[in-house]
Amino acid sequence: MTAITLYDFPKSSAAYRVRIGLGLKGLTWRTVPVDLASGAQRGADHRARNAQGLVPVLDIDGQRLTQSLAMLEYLDDTRPDPPFLPDAPRARARARQIAHIIAMDIHPVNNSGVLAHVEALTGGGEAARIEWMRHFMPKGLAGVEALLDPGRGGPFCVGPAPTLADICLIPQVYNARRWGIDLAPFPHIRAVDLACADLPAFAAAHPDRVAPQDGAG
Repeated sequence: MTAITLYDFPKSSAAYRVRIGLGLKGLTWRTVPVDLASGAQRGADHRARNAQGLVPVLDIDGQRLTQSLAMLEYLDDTRPDPPFLPDAPRARARARQIAHIIAMDIHPVNNSGVLAHVEALTGGGEAARIEWMRHFMPKGLAGVEALLDPGRGGPFCVGPAPTLADICLIPQVYNARRWGIDLAPFPHIRAVDLACADLPAFAAAHPDRVAPQDGAG
């Protein structure tokens, strides 16, 4: 089988999701670092991989994929064990709801390109960036918290096993902590975070465990 290559940046929450997904599927991959801090994502080499100039990019099964949710869906379609979605339609919808809040509502307004533009428009520097995130991020997290029923049937977002929801949530929790977001109002999110921390795929994918020069998954 063709080797899997992930074009990655450790602190990218979208790339973090894909690392978790690859780990949960028990896959081995090669990492090619793309240094967002130096603007490598805007270089010609990376734009040839992804015209948007974003990470992650995943080379797998002889094809190239962009967009983290599409990558995770592909992994689940082609390597269905363990599944990223529950069997029951209602639970599947709940997992997707949570994942979409994070990937489609929270993440787009808090990514590095948007934040750099906020700083440029306001002239407020790092303080403007932090204020922006502390305004938008908790709103999205409150929506997730409301979906985490205490009787959900297990320690994870939707039952006894991690799903697409957990894969998306944990990188967002990391990002929230990184920028000083108060997580005290979100006890269910914090409980899910603790449950996921015990799983090797989540622990190995953590940005503090991923060296930019590391070539192994």
